[in-house]
Amino acid sequence: MLIPRVPVQHRRLLPDRRLSGPTPWVIAILMMLTLLAAAAGVGLARSADAIGSAIAGRVTVQIVTANPVTRAEQAAALRRAAAAQPFVLSARAVDRAELQATLGQWFGSDASGDGGGDPVLNSLPLPALVDIDFVGGDRSGHMAQLRALVAAEAPGARIIPHAEWLGPVARLIGSLAWIAAALVVLMTLASAAVVIMTARAALGTHYATIEMLHLIGATDRQITRLFQRRIAIDTAYGIALGTAVAAALLLLIGWQWAGITSGLAATASLGPTGWALLLALPLLAIALAALTARQTLLAALKKIL
Repeated sequence: MLIPRVPVQHRRLLPDRRLSGPTPWVIAILMMLTLLAAAAGVGLARSADAIGSAIAGRVTVQIVTANPVTRAEQAAALRRAAAAQPFVLSARAVDRAELQATLGQWFGSDASGDGGGDPVLNSLPLPALVDIDFVGGDRSGHMAQLRALVAAEAPGARIIPHAEWLGPVARLIGSLAWIAAALVVLMTLASAAVVIMTARAALGTHYATIEMLHLIGATDRQITRLFQRRIAIDTAYGIALGTAVAAALLLLIGWQWAGITSGLAATASLGPTGWALLLALPLLAIALAALTARQTLLAALKKIL
């Protein structure tokens, strides 16, 4: 049992004031940080997986022929030829307006203004882009077939795998997720250490009471249940407080995150598995605290005798 049953008359042997010592507050802080780190780790891991899945089989063909008419014809021919290949899942030609809108964010120009768009962007010699997604399977084989197709339909075009420039970002996000997991483990160990110090301090404070209980025939397990109950209740209060604060912070962050619909940040989410993990962590923390307190108390009581 996490909080063992102890007769009421036995509970009076120890003060039973709630949140009276530092233990519940320290546990609350550690629990809040643990939940926030776990949420960050889950979100980063899901983001790394989403980015990895998105870039694993996607390439962009950049056609840089000087003649704009020829460039457009090669892009259209390549899109049609690629879409007909069995190794291609989808092929899409990127519109010039889409390119201008993207560049306008960097140039500070409005490509959708009056008069046919921004004159600066209209004067830029933009390449023709064709986005191609591969089907699952042999990526290297698909890439070789695509090179042959590009050489036939758009000589001189460049093939840019998305994994070349987004792969390092996905690896960085994955590394941050592992760091967050390590922080969860370290804070869990710190919480266990706090429980161990609390159990030993309780035995030292109530040494006279323990001697009296031994004299009247109380066993180590009976005394352990008495102290375990007190420590488990204090720990549970701290875990509940830390969980409430962490939940409020996560809901606030989630509310603000809901407004992000594009970019890498949009791929970060907890998902059902993440929420289930966050809900299970406080229960696991209470169980760990009770088990740690029990083992610490039993070991210390054997030394007292």
